[in-house]
Amino acid sequence: MNAQSEPAPKREGITPDALLHTGSGGEVTAEDLVLASGRDITPKNLEWAERRLQQDGPAAIDKLLP
Repeated sequence: MNAQSEPAPKREGITPDALLHTGSGGEVTAEDLVLASGRDITPKNLEWAERRLQQDGPAAIDKLLP
């Protein structure tokens, strides 16, 4: 046996946690909010998202995503 352990093989297809969580540190657009809610981008849905952003600010997206 080898005294040094070999590094674990890199597993493909696994997304790192840092890419799974959004956080509200960056700019959130109405389009982002619509897509995060699973809706299509339509004028009606964009109006909904703009109202949510005015009400909750960037944290609105955190309420939709884990």
